[in-house]
Amino acid sequence: MEITVAEALVRCLEQEGVEMVFGYPGGAILPVYDALNNTSIKHVLVRHEQGAAHAADGYARVTGKVGVCMATSGPGATNLITGIANAYMDSVPMVVITGQVATTQVGTDAFQEVDITGITLPITKHNYLVKEPEQLPAIVKKAFHIASTGRPGPVLIDLPKDVAESRIKFKYPKTVELSGYKPTYKGHPSMVQQAARMIMESERPVIYAGGGIRISNAAPELLQLAETISAPVTHTLMGLGCFPGNHPLFLGMLGLHGTRHANQAVTECDCLIAVGARFDDRVVAKISGFAPTARIIHVDIDPAEIGKNVRIHLPIVGDVKNVLRAILPLLEIKDNTPWVERVQELKRKYPLQYSRDGLLKPQFVLEKLNELKDDSAIVVTDVGQHQMWAAQYLRFKEPRSFLSSGGLGAMGYCLPAAVGAKLGAPDKDVIVVIGDGGFQMTMQELGTAAEQRLNLKIFILNNHRLGMVRQLQEFYCDKRYIAVDLQFNPDFAELAKIYGMEGYTVNTEEQLEAILPQVLASPAPVIINCMIDPNENVMPMVLSGSTISEAID
Repeated sequence: MEITVAEALVRCLEQEGVEMVFGYPGGAILPVYDALNNTSIKHVLVRHEQGAAHAADGYARVTGKVGVCMATSGPGATNLITGIANAYMDSVPMVVITGQVATTQVGTDAFQEVDITGITLPITKHNYLVKEPEQLPAIVKKAFHIASTGRPGPVLIDLPKDVAESRIKFKYPKTVELSGYKPTYKGHPSMVQQAARMIMESERPVIYAGGGIRISNAAPELLQLAETISAPVTHTLMGLGCFPGNHPLFLGMLGLHGTRHANQAVTECDCLIAVGARFDDRVVAKISGFAPTARIIHVDIDPAEIGKNVRIHLPIVGDVKNVLRAILPLLEIKDNTPWVERVQELKRKYPLQYSRDGLLKPQFVLEKLNELKDDSAIVVTDVGQHQMWAAQYLRFKEPRSFLSSGGLGAMGYCLPAAVGAKLGAPDKDVIVVIGDGGFQMTMQELGTAAEQRLNLKIFILNNHRLGMVRQLQEFYCDKRYIAVDLQFNPDFAELAKIYGMEGYTVNTEEQLEAILPQVLASPAPVIINCMIDPNENVMPMVLSGSTISEAID
């Protein structure tokens, strides 16, 4: 019995275990939407295609599954691009399905035609234009395989309308073979042995953990490694949550806005064990001053990342979980008491601090939120000052509990990603921490949240500023401020009520402390509009051209 290619696509998604798709319909993808009528797959209608990509991203991060989003051709497809690039930079598994004009019209500048495979070539692991109807099942199988294996990332399938309407005999492949695509999962035995020797010879080891720990579900192995060798653990933004934030060996985030004690510990260490991290510029700053006395072990599944930014002494290509499991039996318990004591001294010498001068400080908001939030709560941030404050002042005990746009730094990520996170983990509290600038980029997704009856707790750190840009202008433009004042913001508390949510505005510490317990306990979605000090800066800060040990407070 023959079925349409659009129906075959939906059956392929069912075969892959897809339970939820985020999208926005249009003419070219209409056959696929018609086929969704006869399936158990839940479709979540967003209010903008960018929201579909970010929601699929958030869903994938909290579940570990492949996120799926779809949009029509032309502007629908191009509106997905920011979300695709974000998933690519942060290694998020995603399959993106776009409609396309008929094959007879491709290349004619037809209505709503763009070359989306050409546009997205640099920001996808792979992409496909389905030219022959019979190709579709094999392409979908390959797309999910590529998206979820090796270093995860987005794969795009562009489906012309006439192909979608064609009929084929459906048969879904059971296996997939891709010549030239063979990710390495196990570290080379000799490299593993060398790593164990280097670790045992070290006296001042530090573990530098990135998002690869979350992706490979290696948090238990990371904890075992740290406790076995008494090594402090510092994190990238993507790695937060992979090591208990209340552990004595926890250093917090390092880098341009990392803790000074983390930065100093990395500067003084004699062995830096980098696991699932990529030494990006926000972490390393001035390369010549990064871990200058350390031998560096770098474990990563992507060989292209090893040695790309920083000189490595021992590379190990492989899945982080597998490599750590191979190293651990080769290690003995190390007593690094002098080094641990030195790190504790650094933590006492360089604590996070801020002044309380009568204005509501964002750090205070986050400290109080940290005290009251559930340990299993998922926190989703946008991009900017609030993102860095959240990374500094919130503590996480479970992997997949902190979501943020790291590599791309996409404002507008937060709210739709929180929608996807809550739909992926309905039994967990989902807390949104966002600035007033980023909130207004995708605040239309309040409609999606309301329609899906999602109990989100949205904390807007409202300074009527594009805060991080203002801070950069303060330091790099001699306080010549331009285009950073948000002169007109709506009343976000009243906006909440329009969408059927609870809304509150707080101006003081006392107001926040009075309302916070009931807000977190409320069964209803809530917006808390926190009117914070408009001139507060994120500190510490490493200025351009400085090493991470030269941060200013």
